[in-house]
Amino acid sequence: MAFENRKAQTLAAMSSPAPDKSPKGNLDAPIIPLLDTINHHPSYFTTSSCSGRISILLSLPHSVTSAKKKAGGGTWIFVSHDPADPDSLVDLLFSGRDCRDDVGGQMVFRFEPLIVAVECRDVASAQALVSSAISCGFRESGITNTGKRVMVAIRCSIRLEVPLGQSGALLVSPEYVRYLVGIANEKMESNRRRTDSLLHVLRCKGLPGLEKENIGYSQKSQGCVVPGESLMDLESKQNDVLPKISLLENNAVKFHEQHKIESHDEVSCGFESTRFCREDEDIDASSQRPLKAPIFSHEVEVESGDSSRSQKSRESVNGFSERMNSSLSAVYLTILNEPPEKLFLWGQSACVVNDNKLTHVLIFGGFGGLGRHARRNYSLMLDPKSGTLREISTVGSPSSRMGHTSSLIGTHIFVIGGRDGPTQIFDEVWVLNTMESRWNLLKCNGSMFHARHRHAAAAVGSNIYVFGGLGYDIIYSCMNVLNTETLQWTEVCVQGEWPSARHSHSLVAYGSQLFMFGGYDGEKTLSDLYSFDVRTFLWKKVKTIGRSPFPRFSHSMFIYKNYLGIIGGCPVRQRNQELALLNLHHHSWVYVAVESLGRELWVRSSTAVVDDNLLIVGGGASCYAFGTKFNPPMRVNLRPLEFLNGTPFNNEVKQESLSTFHESKLKFGGNLSANGCGDIPDAKHLVLKIEKKNAKLAKDILKKFGWLDTDRKVQPSMDGSCIFIPVNHKICTLVQTIPQGSLDSNTLDDIHQREISKTNGISVDEVSQPNALSFLLSSGCSLLDDSAVCDRKILKSPQKIMRDLVSSLLREKGMPPQLLEQLPTRWDRLGDIVVLPVTSFKDPMWNSIGEQLWPIVAASIGTQRLARQGRILPTGTRDSTLEILVGDNGWVTHQENGIIYSFDATKCMFSFGNRSEKLRMAQLDCKEEIIVDLFAGIGYFVLPFLVKAKAKLVYACEWNPHAINALQRNVHENSVADHCVILEGDNRVTAPTGVADRVCLGLLPTSEASWATAVRALKIDGGMLHIHGNVIDSEESSWLEYVVKTITNIAKSEGLCWQISVEHLERVKWYGPHIRHLVADLSCKKNYKISTSGLISIN
Repeated sequence: MAFENRKAQTLAAMSSPAPDKSPKGNLDAPIIPLLDTINHHPSYFTTSSCSGRISILLSLPHSVTSAKKKAGGGTWIFVSHDPADPDSLVDLLFSGRDCRDDVGGQMVFRFEPLIVAVECRDVASAQALVSSAISCGFRESGITNTGKRVMVAIRCSIRLEVPLGQSGALLVSPEYVRYLVGIANEKMESNRRRTDSLLHVLRCKGLPGLEKENIGYSQKSQGCVVPGESLMDLESKQNDVLPKISLLENNAVKFHEQHKIESHDEVSCGFESTRFCREDEDIDASSQRPLKAPIFSHEVEVESGDSSRSQKSRESVNGFSERMNSSLSAVYLTILNEPPEKLFLWGQSACVVNDNKLTHVLIFGGFGGLGRHARRNYSLMLDPKSGTLREISTVGSPSSRMGHTSSLIGTHIFVIGGRDGPTQIFDEVWVLNTMESRWNLLKCNGSMFHARHRHAAAAVGSNIYVFGGLGYDIIYSCMNVLNTETLQWTEVCVQGEWPSARHSHSLVAYGSQLFMFGGYDGEKTLSDLYSFDVRTFLWKKVKTIGRSPFPRFSHSMFIYKNYLGIIGGCPVRQRNQELALLNLHHHSWVYVAVESLGRELWVRSSTAVVDDNLLIVGGGASCYAFGTKFNPPMRVNLRPLEFLNGTPFNNEVKQESLSTFHESKLKFGGNLSANGCGDIPDAKHLVLKIEKKNAKLAKDILKKFGWLDTDRKVQPSMDGSCIFIPVNHKICTLVQTIPQGSLDSNTLDDIHQREISKTNGISVDEVSQPNALSFLLSSGCSLLDDSAVCDRKILKSPQKIMRDLVSSLLREKGMPPQLLEQLPTRWDRLGDIVVLPVTSFKDPMWNSIGEQLWPIVAASIGTQRLARQGRILPTGTRDSTLEILVGDNGWVTHQENGIIYSFDATKCMFSFGNRSEKLRMAQLDCKEEIIVDLFAGIGYFVLPFLVKAKAKLVYACEWNPHAINALQRNVHENSVADHCVILEGDNRVTAPTGVADRVCLGLLPTSEASWATAVRALKIDGGMLHIHGNVIDSEESSWLEYVVKTITNIAKSEGLCWQISVEHLERVKWYGPHIRHLVADLSCKKNYKISTSGLISIN
């Protein structure tokens, strides 16, 4: 009763007309609906709140403040719970206040976001409220007390506090105050969106104890469904803000509240959910953090594809075993020609294109890419064999988008739908002529095709079939067909077992059948499999044998020969790392593990089958807690699937090893009698190489007959496809009794078939020695003389090795184990030097054990030379502070984009982040150009201009003697010394005038001191300036305007009448928080006017 009594007293005080204890005296109007919603819940009531405010506080000096007060106190000069007017604040501060009564103290400009203190009935209700608040962006929310009263604070960290100076002696300008107000207003708007989101979550989704609305859909309405969901559902959810709807009998949808659906991807981690941020939120590539590996639930409820009963994932379904049949290896695809970050995308589309007997994959759109992540509209062509990537130069192009589909018909790719933002969803159809590289926007007629994204499409003949998708507050369940010859849309009438509305599902074509799996219907994740006959227009729910794949959305699906494959998806589970395969002949499921180098997040990836390889492009997610993860392109060899049995499992097989035996029908490589058994080597060097799927049975056989060497370890091959089993001399002696050449591949095939029939259904203990030897012979085993294979230890990551060794050293020296937190998790390489980040080993205590420490670190990484990065000194010569920890000197040779850079890393800086800009300069056509590089360094841009862009001549200005030494060496090593003139000294003195077609100004944070030098270096007719600078992200436009205006004025002062324009703005990288490295390409052209006699220069 204590909770109810406190709540009653608090609510009574809130409703009283008397002012409360706050300085304002009453509640903030913007959050009264939120407070009412919380207070109407039986488990909560609010004790204090603020909706968020912009203020200016005049703090009292220490001489005035009472020593007993924790806070300093002060006077509010300005307070607003709404966005502030910058002009009013400027007037107040600079002309509208009488400061004579002020007693001194500091004046501080503040923005403070929403904070609400809530007392909860118990810890369980507090946890539910905190979870809801965090999901809406109030990520600093938490339980602040669990004693006599359980208290929750709802809050976030988007605050702002800036001192302005003393009263009457401000240290800032009116322009700066306007700038601060602009930032505060942006934060106020962000605060409002989060508050509205929390209000809608609490009203529409409910909390434990609140009556939830049952949002469903009419059985007669097949056109669309509007989503709803439960807040406490542990499965993956999509929509944070949901409309309250009613579905009318005529299939119309009436909206009582109009709210946009925000799309999210989520990782389901055991009994907790990690909410992902919007997938199209701008995120910087340089700030990526690895996604923490999810904790998987041990038992997951699934629904069988042919019945409605649920089973535990660890149980068998319909009597079939769930053990993996085999495994496939996934390898990273090495990308050439373009930066691989261009493929760091999700929500893109991919099509296989055959061009002049060559097969490529065309990737369009998506979210992510090089630099700051955003929606893209470039078209990329990837050669899946060589890894060569190139961006296609097309005529025309759709706008940036994600969540669209692309379908290949003949030599044309049709792109349908997608979105460029929550308020811009497309109903367009674009077509790319792959022969002409030309995009065209089609004008389609027929039935109305509504705007949507996250739909699915498949092509059969000249028709493209589109099902489902997410529109403006609507999830569709209609099937639309586009005839690409007549450009007419038609909507298929409801026939057969019509699927429910969904988005983020998959659809593929197999002959005249379409297969659709999974998706999200607004309330739950789906695991149903449907087929659609394009001849009869009938839907049918497919009945399958074996466990159906777990429910998922944003997955990928493909056809390989007679298999339908499903991989990845959300919610992320361990099972989603497997490849689910449906044999389309008899509809039986089989599962194959996909082994890769890391834990890939195949969410919103694209797949393409090329020959016997599955190419996986893109995918990933963004998480508030763990950062952003993009998957590099990967390739999976599907050819081993040819050897899977027609039925995935055999009911009669009892032993796991014999189940593997029964399913194996392998290719025949070398055999035991043909690999080095003529002269028996030392037995300790013998290993039996066998394919992984047969290794278990082979090891059991070897162990039974005494052929296994138990003193050595079984080890996998580097690619994981084979296993090396250590054996003794007995097996080689036995194999020698088999005549050479007596076992050809046909004979081995016969033996293999006979051994299957002999061993089917019996245990290893019952297998005879002849049968066992015959099995090993027929499985393509090889005896190898390789002592290193099994003598090596189990591989550990360099990070793990380093941690173990350093931990042992710290224990030996009696130093605190907390120092291990400063061990690096990543490093860069400059040639053969491993460069540790400046943040590693930063505690001075490390210096006392440096002589023992650094060799250990170098050995764990596997390098002969080790260094630690320092800050680039803010001097004109840009000196490096790299410290060599292991090794004699800092001279290094580093290759990048096919160019050799040699330099002393302890004397000269080298930026890895500028790689994309160096590559951009290398792709220019400068064959007949003379270029001046005012800040040449070791040749960062000089060498790309000469080696790749084929410049006629480059003047390289530099005043750092160490950099000049390296530059002289580099132009010779790259064979371009005859085309480079090195000018030592201050470029304002040494740079040539009136000679350049192009000038590069690659100095950060600014090169403004040499802008006049650059103008004078250009030819009288003008040219191109590449001006680098570090710019606050919100000031890009003003910086560009300033650059253009300044260069124009300089040109005029030099007597040059040029037309200055921005030809391109390149965003190279993030230099720091909200500070971006930009390059402005300025075109300087001489002005002309037309007269009766022709063109006449204004100059």
